[in-house]
Amino acid sequence: MDIWSTLILDPMINSLIWIYSGLAQNFGLAIIVFTILVRLITYPLTASQIKSTKAMQDMQKSKKWQDMQKKHKGDREKLAQEQMKLYKEEGVSPFGSCLPTLIQFPVIIGLYQSIIRALAVTPIQLLGLTRHLYPFYNAAALIPLNNYFLWLDLSLPEKDYGITVAGFTLPILAVLVVATTFLQSRLMTPPTATGDQGANMGRMMNLYMPLFMGYLAYSFPSGLALYFVTSNVVGVLQYGIMGRLDWRNLIPARFTSESKTSSGSKTSK
Repeated sequence: MDIWSTLILDPMINSLIWIYSGLAQNFGLAIIVFTILVRLITYPLTASQIKSTKAMQDMQKSKKWQDMQKKHKGDREKLAQEQMKLYKEEGVSPFGSCLPTLIQFPVIIGLYQSIIRALAVTPIQLLGLTRHLYPFYNAAALIPLNNYFLWLDLSLPEKDYGITVAGFTLPILAVLVVATTFLQSRLMTPPTATGDQGANMGRMMNLYMPLFMGYLAYSFPSGLALYFVTSNVVGVLQYGIMGRLDWRNLIPARFTSESKTSSGSKTSK
């Protein structure tokens, strides 16, 4: 048996089925509970992300940072070099806010494979599933699993069966994935200074990641989309419990700066 199955796939499949068996055999609820457990287990990564983001904010407000921006304003390459040097001096990682998202990818892949195998239908698929189950399970009493939750068939992409309006299938979960991913990324990654290489990468991630996640939710089984939505909502709740939510982050920085400029000009008048 390969390392991926031993360390990732088998524990996920068995955890999902164990939760499923304890929740009146409701696989949708099993995914939601499993997601909450994953978020709790990966909480140290979230805390590290918050710490890194706060440290970067404080550094960008410092006089040293502001002087550097002015001194190398016309030389982007030199500015990037000096910024990276300051990051190293202050012990701040410019990519710290992206780390939890990147680490989540093995979980996403593992969960996708787990859902596909857990929601086995054909005899060959069912036989394959039993090979991943731990010996103490009574497989005959659990499989095949109930793959319906609300209007969802968790084993299929929502585009194959979703709610149809005027001949168009509405991918409700995919839209929720895009919206909650965008909301989470904006609330958990505050606006940063322009011209900063790390900040620019963060802004690009915040722009493209929701669309990428939405594409995955649209293309793959809706059980995976349910995981995305739950994970995003729990992430925002965790951030709120820590007292770190700032709804002003949803407003682009240029609009806030324009608002301050216009209010300042009105005051001077």
